[in-house]
Amino acid sequence: MADRESLPSLLRVLAGERLEKPPIWIMRQAGRYLPEYRELRTRAKSFLDFCYSPALATEAVMQPLRRFPLDAAILFSDILVIPDALGRAVSFVEGEGPRLRPLVEEEEWRFDEPERALQRLSAVYETVERIKRAIPKDVALIGFCGGPWTVATYMLQGKGGDKDRSRRAVYERPEDVDRLLDVLVEMSAQHLAKQVQAGADCVQIFESWSEGLPPALFQRLIITPTRNLVRRLRDLGVTVPVIGFPRGAGAMIEAYANETGVTALGVDTQTPADFAFKVTPAGMALQGNLDPQTLVVGGEALERAARDVLLAFKSAPHIFNLGHGITPDASPENVAHLVRLVKGV
Repeated sequence: MADRESLPSLLRVLAGERLEKPPIWIMRQAGRYLPEYRELRTRAKSFLDFCYSPALATEAVMQPLRRFPLDAAILFSDILVIPDALGRAVSFVEGEGPRLRPLVEEEEWRFDEPERALQRLSAVYETVERIKRAIPKDVALIGFCGGPWTVATYMLQGKGGDKDRSRRAVYERPEDVDRLLDVLVEMSAQHLAKQVQAGADCVQIFESWSEGLPPALFQRLIITPTRNLVRRLRDLGVTVPVIGFPRGAGAMIEAYANETGVTALGVDTQTPADFAFKVTPAGMALQGNLDPQTLVVGGEALERAARDVLLAFKSAPHIFNLGHGITPDASPENVAHLVRLVKGV
């Protein structure tokens, strides 16, 4: 027990322990809602340059930790560094999001070898090392990657938005899509393993585009690649907990939680806590699921929503978080108030 109690609270919950006051971190906690982040961002020519600068990325991670007593730091990077490293040049258009050359417009799909791609990502692993040295011992460090299907959607259609072109490609070019997912599984596993080797205490898989898929496609595009990714990670000797976040999965979270091998489940805003309890393995840690808009509104709405989340998840191992990433118009003062509410101070 003494050994477990010496662990960061986030890792204790991921090991199945229910704490009276759950640990809290916030998806996208380093970001545009902080004025100091907006100033820092001006020091890099592009968003990817920012992600590939260990000094800037580490500073972005530390900024929210200086303001708020959060229980975890998460690597500052982007899920699209993987396609960028694989030779599919990525750019970010201000106000519109990422842009890639769409695979669906090409006859033959070519990717650089994972070994070469990992060399391109060496700056990311240096960032992990720097963060680990900088954070207190009671703060857990989270590494991450995008879910294979989520990353594939950007690669297939060249941008976010609706996923119609990506889904059509599954029917029109099934073998090519399967091969793409295999490439992303291997690359993601290697990427996460390097982050753990550099100091990450646990990792999260952001499957942000899992909504809207019929059950058969969800099994093929989400569950199978995620299971393969977790298995490959374990084959590489990685033993740290894995948090899976299949946003928008709805009723399919049952299969996701039970079949992929993830340690914990990120619960999105639309999913009721009692449903998550019912369909996930007994004792599985659940993470979530405050509506991000309450951090914009603040006041009684925030307090009521936060208490509702605390009450809904109180009987299980719980990590307090949002049901999706914090928005740029959120108030830092509201974030501070939320952390005080969760910690009971």
